[in-house]
Amino acid sequence: MTILAVFNQKGGVGKTTTALNLAAAMAHNGMEPLLIDLDPQAHLTASCDVTVNSDESIYAFYKDNRPLTELVRPLPNGVNLIPSHVELAKVDTLYRKTGGVIMRLRHALYDEMLASSGVPIIIDCCPFLGILSINAIAAADGMLIPIAAEYLAMKGATQLQNTLEAMSRLADKRIARRFVVTRFVPNRRLSSHIIGDMQERYGEELCKTRIHENSAITESAGYNQDIFSFAPKSKGAKDYGFLLDELVESGFIQLPPKP
Repeated sequence: MTILAVFNQKGGVGKTTTALNLAAAMAHNGMEPLLIDLDPQAHLTASCDVTVNSDESIYAFYKDNRPLTELVRPLPNGVNLIPSHVELAKVDTLYRKTGGVIMRLRHALYDEMLASSGVPIIIDCCPFLGILSINAIAAADGMLIPIAAEYLAMKGATQLQNTLEAMSRLADKRIARRFVVTRFVPNRRLSSHIIGDMQERYGEELCKTRIHENSAITESAGYNQDIFSFAPKSKGAKDYGFLLDELVESGFIQLPPKP
């Protein structure tokens, strides 16, 4: 079963939006995915309209050894969420001198049989290199990297590549990767130039699906809803549906066999 980490060290590229709406697309297709908010900013948790204390969040897993299964919260849209809390920022300090923490999340996902439960798992990573990001990469089967169709996003591509390589070395694994273009405006000349640059840089790792700049996606975040709940017939919902189809058809996301 697929465990997918959504990562980018640059903010504003649609990382959390992609994690939320890709999971919603899965739920829309009857998959009942598990979302894990592994970012201390807890934007994904807020986007799901969830508020928790630190002892009800993923922080309790790291600090108090709470089982992951005790932290799962079912959402109205069919997605299950393990929420985050600002206290999660303390994890790097807690484990700074502790060995063996790199595989902590992966071991828990398998020991608690979440990884073999027949549902995809999506981890929304924090946007910097640290224990939490390494935990996500070590746990993941694949990594999805959103990149906005903007000049500054592409300017940081070399730094991103270096970060991904460093994360792979620290997690002692090279996982499959896909890059997806977000905030795409077809008639903008810069967008076409960026797409060409990305195709040259990433080749077959670049998704064919583009997530277009769409007001419904922006508005849905303001209402703490995923795009399928907020505007199921919008261009944004169609884009994320197409992205899921592409990732499944290419084998990047593995689905359980139908009974």
